[in-house]
Amino acid sequence: MNEEKLKYIKEKFKGNVDVKYRIIDSENGTITMVFIDNLCDSHFISEYIVAPILECKDSIKSLEDIKNNGLFAFSIGDVKDKGDAILHILLGDVVIICDFCEGMMFCEAKGFVRRSVSIPITENVVKGPREGFTEAFVDNISLIRRKIRDGNLKFESVMVGDKSQTVVVVAYLKGTAPAELVEDVKNKIKQISTEYILDTSYIEDKLKSRGTAFDTVGYTEKADIAAAKILKGKVGVIVDGTPFVITAPYFFYENFQAADDYYLNKYVVNCTRVLRWIAFFITLILPAMFIAITTYHFSLIPSLFIFRLSLSRAGVPFPTIVEILMMSLFFQILREAGIRLPQPVGQAMSIVGALILGESAVGAGLTSEITIIIVALSSISSFLIPKLYGAISIWSIIMTLFAAFCGLPGLYAGFFMFISQIGSLKTMGYPYIYPMKTIRNVKNEDQVLRGDLDEISNQSLKKDDKT
Repeated sequence: MNEEKLKYIKEKFKGNVDVKYRIIDSENGTITMVFIDNLCDSHFISEYIVAPILECKDSIKSLEDIKNNGLFAFSIGDVKDKGDAILHILLGDVVIICDFCEGMMFCEAKGFVRRSVSIPITENVVKGPREGFTEAFVDNISLIRRKIRDGNLKFESVMVGDKSQTVVVVAYLKGTAPAELVEDVKNKIKQISTEYILDTSYIEDKLKSRGTAFDTVGYTEKADIAAAKILKGKVGVIVDGTPFVITAPYFFYENFQAADDYYLNKYVVNCTRVLRWIAFFITLILPAMFIAITTYHFSLIPSLFIFRLSLSRAGVPFPTIVEILMMSLFFQILREAGIRLPQPVGQAMSIVGALILGESAVGAGLTSEITIIIVALSSISSFLIPKLYGAISIWSIIMTLFAAFCGLPGLYAGFFMFISQIGSLKTMGYPYIYPMKTIRNVKNEDQVLRGDLDEISNQSLKKDDKT
Protein backbone atom coordinates (compact mmCIF):
# COMPACT_ATOMS: atom_id res chain seq x y z
CA MET A 1 0.00 0.00 0.00
CA ASN A 2 2.69 2.49 0.98
CA GLU A 3 4.74 1.56 -2.08
CA GLU A 4 1.88 2.81 -4.25
CA LYS A 5 1.70 6.05 -2.24
CA LEU A 6 5.43 6.62 -2.58
CA LYS A 7 5.23 5.90 -6.30
CA TYR A 8 2.40 8.44 -6.59
CA ILE A 9 4.46 11.08 -4.75
CA LYS A 10 7.51 10.45 -6.96
CA GLU A 11 5.38 10.68 -10.09
CA LYS A 12 3.79 13.91 -8.87
CA PHE A 13 7.16 15.54 -8.17
CA LYS A 14 8.93 14.06 -11.16
CA GLY A 15 11.42 16.50 -12.68
CA ASN A 16 11.67 18.73 -9.57
CA VAL A 17 15.30 19.13 -8.57
CA ASP A 18 14.45 20.56 -5.14
CA VAL A 19 12.43 17.52 -3.96
CA LYS A 20 14.66 15.26 -1.87
CA TYR A 21 14.26 11.62 -0.79
CA ARG A 22 16.19 10.40 2.26
CA ILE A 23 16.08 6.62 2.47
CA ILE A 24 17.03 4.64 5.58
CA ASP A 25 17.27 0.83 5.45
CA SER A 26 16.35 -1.13 8.57
CA GLU A 27 15.84 -4.79 9.47
CA ASN A 28 12.09 -4.43 9.03
CA GLY A 29 12.17 -2.54 5.72
CA THR A 30 12.78 0.87 4.19
CA ILE A 31 11.96 4.25 5.76
CA THR A 32 11.66 7.07 3.22
CA MET A 33 11.55 10.78 4.07
CA VAL A 34 10.32 13.19 1.38
CA PHE A 35 10.76 16.96 1.61
CA ILE A 36 11.46 20.05 -0.50
CA ASP A 37 14.97 21.28 0.15
CA ASN A 38 14.41 25.04 -0.15
CA LEU A 39 11.27 24.99 2.01
CA CYS A 40 12.78 23.05 4.90
CA ASP A 41 15.60 23.52 7.36
CA SER A 42 18.15 20.89 6.31
CA HIS A 43 20.10 21.22 9.58
CA PHE A 44 16.89 20.61 11.58
CA ILE A 45 16.07 17.54 9.48
CA SER A 46 19.55 16.07 9.92
CA GLU A 47 19.75 16.63 13.66
CA TYR A 48 16.19 16.09 14.88
CA ILE A 49 14.68 13.69 12.35
CA VAL A 50 17.29 11.66 10.47
CA ALA A 51 19.78 11.17 13.34
CA PRO A 52 17.21 9.91 15.90
CA ILE A 53 15.68 7.50 13.37
CA LEU A 54 19.12 6.13 12.48
CA GLU A 55 19.80 5.35 16.15
CA CYS A 56 16.66 3.22 16.59
CA LYS A 57 15.92 2.15 13.01
CA ASP A 58 16.04 -1.60 13.70
CA SER A 59 13.53 -1.37 16.57
CA ILE A 60 10.97 0.58 14.52
CA LYS A 61 7.96 -1.58 13.63
CA SER A 62 5.21 1.06 13.28
CA LEU A 63 4.67 4.78 12.97
CA GLU A 64 3.96 4.94 16.69
CA ASP A 65 7.52 3.78 17.37
CA ILE A 66 8.82 6.66 15.27
CA LYS A 67 6.59 9.15 17.06
CA ASN A 68 7.45 7.96 20.54
CA ASN A 69 11.10 7.02 20.21
CA GLY A 70 12.50 8.14 16.88
CA LEU A 71 11.85 11.86 16.64
CA PHE A 72 13.00 14.90 18.60
CA ALA A 73 10.79 17.25 16.59
CA PHE A 74 7.85 18.90 18.30
CA SER A 75 5.13 19.17 15.62
CA ILE A 76 4.19 15.79 14.13
CA GLY A 77 0.98 14.18 12.91
CA ASP A 78 -0.66 11.64 10.64
CA VAL A 79 -1.10 12.09 6.90
CA LYS A 80 -4.64 11.31 5.74
CA ASP A 81 -4.06 10.28 2.11
CA LYS A 82 -1.87 10.83 -0.95
CA GLY A 83 -3.28 14.31 -1.59
CA ASP A 84 -2.66 15.31 2.01
CA ALA A 85 0.93 14.06 1.72
CA ILE A 86 1.52 16.26 -1.33
CA LEU A 87 0.10 19.27 0.52
CA HIS A 88 2.31 18.72 3.58
CA ILE A 89 5.40 18.46 1.40
CA LEU A 90 4.49 21.70 -0.39
CA LEU A 91 3.96 23.41 2.97
CA GLY A 92 7.52 22.63 4.06
CA ASP A 93 6.93 19.48 6.12
CA VAL A 94 8.82 16.18 5.98
CA VAL A 95 6.60 13.21 5.08
CA ILE A 96 7.79 9.86 6.44
CA ILE A 97 6.73 6.64 4.70
CA CYS A 98 7.53 3.12 5.86
CA ASP A 99 7.03 0.20 3.46
CA PHE A 100 6.49 -2.23 6.33
CA CYS A 101 3.54 -0.49 8.05
CA GLU A 102 0.33 1.26 7.12
CA GLY A 103 -0.15 5.00 7.01
CA MET A 104 2.15 8.01 6.67
CA MET A 105 3.18 10.77 9.02
CA PHE A 106 4.58 14.29 8.74
CA CYS A 107 7.02 16.33 10.76
CA GLU A 108 7.14 20.12 10.57
CA ALA A 109 10.55 21.39 9.47
CA LYS A 110 9.86 24.70 7.78
CA GLY A 111 12.93 26.77 7.03
CA PHE A 112 12.26 28.79 3.89
CA VAL A 113 13.85 32.18 3.26
CA ARG A 114 11.74 35.07 4.58
CA ARG A 115 12.06 38.83 4.81
CA SER A 116 12.82 40.21 8.24
CA VAL A 117 10.46 42.59 10.03
CA SER A 118 11.14 46.11 8.78
CA ILE A 119 9.61 49.60 8.56
CA PRO A 120 6.60 49.61 6.21
CA ILE A 121 7.06 51.96 3.27
CA THR A 122 3.36 52.66 2.69
CA GLU A 123 2.57 53.87 6.25
CA ASN A 124 5.29 56.14 7.57
CA VAL A 125 4.92 57.53 11.08
CA VAL A 126 6.51 60.39 12.98
CA LYS A 127 6.05 58.65 16.32
CA GLY A 128 4.99 55.15 17.25
CA PRO A 129 5.85 51.50 16.47
CA ARG A 130 7.59 50.84 13.17
CA GLU A 131 7.09 47.09 12.90
CA GLY A 132 5.62 46.10 9.57
CA PHE A 133 4.13 42.82 8.44
CA THR A 134 6.11 40.43 6.23
CA GLU A 135 5.13 37.92 3.56
CA ALA A 136 5.20 35.00 6.07
CA PHE A 137 1.86 34.59 7.84
CA VAL A 138 3.49 32.99 10.91
CA ASP A 139 5.54 36.15 11.45
CA ASN A 140 2.44 38.31 11.09
CA ILE A 141 0.57 36.22 13.65
CA SER A 142 3.45 36.57 16.11
CA LEU A 143 3.50 40.38 15.65
CA ILE A 144 -0.19 40.57 16.56
CA ARG A 145 0.22 38.11 19.45
CA ARG A 146 2.92 40.32 20.96
CA LYS A 147 0.52 43.26 21.09
CA ILE A 148 -2.63 41.40 22.20
CA ARG A 149 -1.87 39.08 25.12
CA ASP A 150 -5.39 37.78 25.48
CA GLY A 151 -6.48 34.15 25.54
CA ASN A 152 -9.60 35.11 23.58
CA LEU A 153 -7.51 36.11 20.56
CA LYS A 154 -8.25 33.49 17.90
CA PHE A 155 -6.43 32.66 14.67
CA GLU A 156 -8.39 30.27 12.47
CA SER A 157 -6.86 29.09 9.19
CA VAL A 158 -8.37 27.84 5.97
CA MET A 159 -6.74 26.72 2.71
CA VAL A 160 -7.91 28.71 -0.32
CA GLY A 161 -7.01 28.15 -3.96
CA ASP A 162 -7.27 24.80 -5.72
CA LYS A 163 -3.71 25.01 -7.05
CA SER A 164 -1.93 27.54 -4.83
CA GLN A 165 -3.32 26.11 -1.55
CA THR A 166 -2.75 29.46 0.15
CA VAL A 167 -3.11 29.71 3.91
CA VAL A 168 -5.68 32.36 4.89
CA VAL A 169 -5.94 33.16 8.61
CA VAL A 170 -8.96 34.87 10.20
CA ALA A 171 -7.99 36.80 13.36
CA TYR A 172 -10.54 38.07 15.89
CA LEU A 173 -11.08 38.63 19.60
CA LYS A 174 -13.69 36.22 20.85
CA GLY A 175 -16.34 37.95 22.94
CA THR A 176 -15.50 41.35 21.44
CA ALA A 177 -16.00 40.74 17.73
CA PRO A 178 -19.68 40.06 16.91
CA ALA A 179 -20.15 36.34 16.21
CA GLU A 180 -22.24 37.10 13.12
CA LEU A 181 -19.45 39.20 11.67
CA VAL A 182 -16.86 36.48 12.25
CA GLU A 183 -19.05 33.81 10.66
CA ASP A 184 -19.86 36.08 7.73
CA VAL A 185 -16.17 36.66 7.00
CA LYS A 186 -15.28 32.97 7.33
CA ASN A 187 -18.17 31.85 5.14
CA LYS A 188 -17.30 34.29 2.37
CA ILE A 189 -13.69 33.16 2.39
CA LYS A 190 -14.70 29.49 2.25
CA GLN A 191 -16.97 30.24 -0.72
CA ILE A 192 -14.03 31.48 -2.79
CA SER A 193 -13.59 29.06 -5.68
CA THR A 194 -10.47 29.96 -7.62
CA GLU A 195 -7.34 28.15 -8.68
CA TYR A 196 -4.87 30.42 -6.91
CA ILE A 197 -4.65 33.15 -4.28
CA LEU A 198 -1.55 35.33 -4.51
CA ASP A 199 -2.53 38.47 -2.61
CA THR A 200 -5.11 39.95 -0.28
CA SER A 201 -6.90 41.51 -3.26
CA TYR A 202 -8.43 38.10 -4.06
CA ILE A 203 -10.00 38.06 -0.59
CA GLU A 204 -10.95 41.75 -0.68
CA ASP A 205 -12.87 41.19 -3.89
CA LYS A 206 -15.11 38.73 -2.07
CA LEU A 207 -15.58 40.83 1.08
CA LYS A 208 -16.03 44.35 -0.31
CA SER A 209 -19.11 45.97 -1.85
CA ARG A 210 -19.47 45.78 -5.61
CA GLY A 211 -19.98 48.64 -8.04
CA THR A 212 -18.08 51.32 -6.14
CA ALA A 213 -14.63 52.90 -6.22
CA PHE A 214 -14.57 53.24 -2.41
CA ASP A 215 -12.73 50.67 -0.33
CA THR A 216 -15.27 49.02 1.97
CA VAL A 217 -12.57 46.67 3.25
CA GLY A 218 -9.48 48.09 4.91
CA TYR A 219 -5.87 46.98 4.75
CA THR A 220 -2.75 47.83 6.69
CA GLU A 221 0.94 46.96 6.75
CA LYS A 222 1.45 47.91 10.42
CA ALA A 223 0.99 45.43 13.25
CA ASP A 224 -0.17 48.05 15.78
CA ILE A 225 -2.99 49.24 13.49
CA ALA A 226 -4.20 45.68 12.86
CA ALA A 227 -4.07 44.93 16.59
CA ALA A 228 -6.01 48.10 17.45
CA LYS A 229 -8.77 47.25 14.99
CA ILE A 230 -9.01 43.67 16.26
CA LEU A 231 -9.29 45.00 19.83
CA LYS A 232 -12.22 47.15 18.70
CA GLY A 233 -14.11 44.06 17.54
CA LYS A 234 -13.13 43.96 13.89
CA VAL A 235 -11.87 40.93 12.01
CA GLY A 236 -8.39 40.68 10.50
CA VAL A 237 -7.58 38.46 7.53
CA ILE A 238 -3.95 37.39 7.02
CA VAL A 239 -2.98 35.91 3.66
CA ASP A 240 0.25 33.98 3.35
CA GLY A 241 2.60 35.62 0.86
CA THR A 242 1.58 39.26 1.31
CA PRO A 243 2.55 41.88 3.94
CA PHE A 244 -0.90 43.48 3.98
CA VAL A 245 -3.57 42.43 6.49
CA ILE A 246 -7.24 42.98 5.71
CA THR A 247 -9.51 44.52 8.35
CA ALA A 248 -13.29 44.36 8.16
CA PRO A 249 -15.60 46.16 8.45
CA TYR A 250 -14.03 49.38 7.19
CA PHE A 251 -15.85 52.70 7.57
CA PHE A 252 -15.67 55.96 5.65
CA TYR A 253 -14.20 58.03 8.48
CA GLU A 254 -11.22 55.65 8.76
CA ASN A 255 -9.87 57.11 5.52
CA PHE A 256 -9.02 60.27 7.47
CA GLN A 257 -7.12 58.48 10.24
CA ALA A 258 -3.32 58.22 10.09
CA ALA A 259 -1.04 55.63 11.65
CA ASP A 260 0.42 57.99 14.26
CA ASP A 261 -2.80 59.79 15.26
CA TYR A 262 -2.81 57.91 18.57
CA TYR A 263 0.82 58.60 19.47
CA LEU A 264 0.95 62.38 18.98
CA ASN A 265 -0.59 65.25 20.93
CA LYS A 266 -4.39 65.13 20.73
CA TYR A 267 -4.81 68.80 19.79
CA VAL A 268 -2.20 68.62 17.04
CA VAL A 269 -3.84 65.47 15.68
CA ASN A 270 -7.30 67.09 15.68
CA CYS A 271 -6.00 70.09 13.75
CA THR A 272 -4.43 67.73 11.24
CA ARG A 273 -7.64 65.77 10.88
CA VAL A 274 -9.59 68.96 10.19
CA LEU A 275 -6.98 69.76 7.57
CA ARG A 276 -7.57 66.37 5.94
CA TRP A 277 -11.32 67.00 5.79
CA ILE A 278 -10.70 70.40 4.22
CA ALA A 279 -8.36 68.79 1.69
CA PHE A 280 -11.04 66.21 0.94
CA PHE A 281 -13.62 68.88 0.06
CA ILE A 282 -11.04 70.86 -1.92
CA THR A 283 -10.24 67.82 -4.04
CA LEU A 284 -13.88 66.91 -4.50
CA ILE A 285 -15.48 70.32 -5.11
CA LEU A 286 -12.89 72.96 -6.07
CA PRO A 287 -12.47 72.15 -9.82
CA ALA A 288 -16.24 71.80 -10.30
CA MET A 289 -16.97 75.02 -8.40
CA PHE A 290 -14.34 76.91 -10.41
CA ILE A 291 -15.90 75.79 -13.70
CA ALA A 292 -19.45 76.51 -12.55
CA ILE A 293 -18.68 80.04 -11.33
CA THR A 294 -16.41 81.10 -14.22
CA THR A 295 -18.76 79.66 -16.87
CA TYR A 296 -22.28 80.41 -15.60
CA HIS A 297 -22.19 82.61 -12.49
CA PHE A 298 -19.93 85.62 -13.11
CA SER A 299 -21.94 87.71 -10.66
CA LEU A 300 -20.49 85.72 -7.78
CA ILE A 301 -16.94 86.80 -8.66
CA PRO A 302 -15.62 90.19 -7.44
CA SER A 303 -15.25 92.61 -10.34
CA LEU A 304 -11.52 93.12 -9.79
CA PHE A 305 -10.90 89.39 -9.89
CA ILE A 306 -12.98 89.06 -13.08
CA PHE A 307 -10.59 91.46 -14.78
CA ARG A 308 -7.53 89.48 -13.64
CA LEU A 309 -9.21 86.22 -14.63
CA SER A 310 -10.05 87.52 -18.11
CA LEU A 311 -6.51 88.78 -18.54
CA SER A 312 -4.98 85.42 -17.57
CA ARG A 313 -7.29 83.56 -19.97
CA ALA A 314 -6.62 85.86 -22.89
CA GLY A 315 -5.37 83.83 -25.84
CA VAL A 316 -6.27 80.41 -24.36
CA PRO A 317 -8.05 78.52 -27.19
CA PHE A 318 -9.88 75.98 -25.04
CA PRO A 319 -12.96 76.22 -22.78
CA THR A 320 -12.36 76.02 -19.04
CA ILE A 321 -13.62 72.42 -18.81
CA VAL A 322 -11.09 71.31 -21.44
CA GLU A 323 -8.31 73.10 -19.55
CA ILE A 324 -9.22 71.42 -16.28
CA LEU A 325 -9.50 67.93 -17.76
CA MET A 326 -6.31 68.32 -19.79
CA MET A 327 -4.19 69.51 -16.87
CA SER A 328 -5.71 66.89 -14.56
CA LEU A 329 -4.69 64.24 -17.09
CA PHE A 330 -1.14 65.63 -17.19
CA PHE A 331 -0.88 65.56 -13.39
CA GLN A 332 -2.24 61.99 -13.28
CA ILE A 333 0.37 60.89 -15.83
CA LEU A 334 3.14 62.53 -13.79
CA ARG A 335 1.92 60.89 -10.60
CA GLU A 336 1.73 57.44 -12.17
CA ALA A 337 5.19 57.84 -13.71
CA GLY A 338 6.61 58.92 -10.35
CA ILE A 339 5.17 55.83 -8.68
CA ARG A 340 6.37 53.32 -11.27
CA LEU A 341 9.90 54.66 -11.64
CA PRO A 342 12.64 53.81 -9.09
CA GLN A 343 12.07 55.94 -5.98
CA PRO A 344 15.00 58.43 -6.31
CA VAL A 345 14.30 58.98 -10.01
CA GLY A 346 10.54 59.09 -9.53
CA GLN A 347 10.60 61.86 -6.94
CA ALA A 348 12.91 64.05 -9.03
CA MET A 349 10.88 63.43 -12.18
CA SER A 350 7.59 64.30 -10.45
CA ILE A 351 8.87 67.61 -9.07
CA VAL A 352 10.77 68.73 -12.16
CA GLY A 353 8.05 67.46 -14.50
CA ALA A 354 5.30 69.36 -12.69
CA LEU A 355 7.27 72.62 -12.70
CA ILE A 356 8.31 72.39 -16.33
CA LEU A 357 4.92 71.16 -17.51
CA GLY A 358 2.99 73.90 -15.74
CA GLU A 359 5.26 76.70 -16.86
CA SER A 360 5.45 75.41 -20.43
CA ALA A 361 1.68 74.96 -20.69
CA VAL A 362 1.09 78.56 -19.62
CA GLY A 363 3.84 79.86 -21.89
CA ALA A 364 2.43 77.96 -24.87
CA GLY A 365 -1.04 79.39 -24.26
CA LEU A 366 -2.63 75.98 -23.63
CA THR A 367 -3.94 76.97 -20.20
CA SER A 368 -4.05 79.87 -17.76
CA GLU A 369 -2.24 80.38 -14.47
CA ILE A 370 -5.45 80.17 -12.44
CA THR A 371 -6.27 76.77 -13.95
CA ILE A 372 -2.82 75.49 -13.03
CA ILE A 373 -3.37 76.67 -9.45
CA ILE A 374 -6.81 75.03 -9.22
CA VAL A 375 -5.64 71.68 -10.60
CA ALA A 376 -2.40 71.70 -8.56
CA LEU A 377 -4.21 72.55 -5.32
CA SER A 378 -6.80 69.85 -5.97
CA SER A 379 -4.12 67.25 -6.78
CA ILE A 380 -1.92 68.10 -3.81
CA SER A 381 -4.91 68.04 -1.44
CA SER A 382 -5.72 64.49 -2.55
CA PHE A 383 -2.31 63.36 -1.26
CA LEU A 384 -3.49 64.11 2.31
CA ILE A 385 -6.06 61.32 2.01
CA PRO A 386 -4.19 58.63 0.04
CA LYS A 387 -6.70 55.87 0.82
CA LEU A 388 -9.43 57.89 -0.90
CA TYR A 389 -7.28 59.01 -3.81
CA GLY A 390 -8.76 56.75 -6.50
CA ALA A 391 -12.41 57.17 -5.56
CA ILE A 392 -12.21 60.91 -4.95
CA SER A 393 -10.44 61.48 -8.28
CA ILE A 394 -13.27 59.74 -10.13
CA TRP A 395 -15.97 61.65 -8.28
CA SER A 396 -14.16 64.95 -8.79
CA ILE A 397 -14.26 64.38 -12.56
CA ILE A 398 -17.96 63.44 -12.40
CA MET A 399 -18.83 66.59 -10.48
CA THR A 400 -16.66 68.67 -12.82
CA LEU A 401 -18.62 67.39 -15.82
CA PHE A 402 -21.95 68.07 -14.08
CA ALA A 403 -20.83 71.61 -13.27
CA ALA A 404 -19.64 72.18 -16.84
CA PHE A 405 -23.07 71.37 -18.26
CA CYS A 406 -25.39 72.77 -15.56
CA GLY A 407 -23.38 75.20 -13.42
CA LEU A 408 -23.98 75.27 -9.68
CA PRO A 409 -27.19 73.18 -9.93
CA GLY A 410 -25.09 70.49 -11.61
CA LEU A 411 -22.52 70.76 -8.81
CA TYR A 412 -25.27 70.32 -6.22
CA ALA A 413 -26.68 67.33 -8.11
CA GLY A 414 -23.25 65.72 -8.35
CA PHE A 415 -22.60 66.27 -4.64
CA PHE A 416 -26.01 64.79 -3.80
CA MET A 417 -25.15 61.72 -5.91
CA PHE A 418 -21.85 61.44 -4.04
CA ILE A 419 -23.58 61.55 -0.63
CA SER A 420 -26.15 59.02 -1.84
CA GLN A 421 -23.37 56.71 -3.00
CA ILE A 422 -21.48 56.56 0.29
CA GLY A 423 -24.75 56.51 2.25
CA SER A 424 -25.97 53.41 0.40
CA LEU A 425 -22.77 51.39 0.78
CA LYS A 426 -22.40 48.49 3.19
CA THR A 427 -19.25 47.03 4.68
CA MET A 428 -19.83 43.48 5.91
CA GLY A 429 -23.46 44.37 6.64
CA TYR A 430 -22.66 47.62 8.50
CA PRO A 431 -23.40 51.07 7.04
CA TYR A 432 -20.28 52.50 5.38
CA ILE A 433 -20.86 55.84 7.13
CA TYR A 434 -21.28 54.08 10.50
CA PRO A 435 -21.60 55.35 13.17
CA MET A 436 -22.47 58.88 12.01
CA LYS A 437 -26.17 58.30 12.45
CA THR A 438 -26.58 59.81 15.94
CA ILE A 439 -25.21 62.80 17.83
CA ARG A 440 -24.21 60.52 20.69
CA ASN A 441 -21.94 58.43 18.48
CA VAL A 442 -20.40 61.47 16.81
CA LYS A 443 -19.54 62.94 20.20
CA ASN A 444 -18.26 59.79 21.85
CA GLU A 445 -16.45 57.85 19.16
CA ASP A 446 -13.18 58.39 17.34
CA GLN A 447 -14.43 59.86 14.06
CA VAL A 448 -13.89 63.43 12.90
CA LEU A 449 -11.83 64.32 15.97
CA ARG A 450 -9.75 62.14 18.24
CA GLY A 451 -10.87 61.88 21.84
CA ASP A 452 -8.90 60.84 24.90
CA LEU A 453 -7.12 57.53 24.55
CA ASP A 454 -8.80 55.99 27.59
CA GLU A 455 -12.22 56.65 26.07
CA ILE A 456 -11.22 55.31 22.65
CA SER A 457 -9.73 52.12 24.12
CA ASN A 458 -13.03 51.25 25.80
CA GLN A 459 -15.06 51.41 22.57
CA SER A 460 -15.75 48.43 20.35
CA LEU A 461 -17.94 47.37 17.48
CA LYS A 462 -21.41 46.39 18.63
CA LYS A 463 -23.76 43.82 17.16
CA ASP A 464 -26.75 46.14 17.62
CA ASP A 465 -25.23 48.70 15.25
CA LYS A 466 -25.52 46.33 12.29
CA THR A 467 -28.43 47.11 10.00
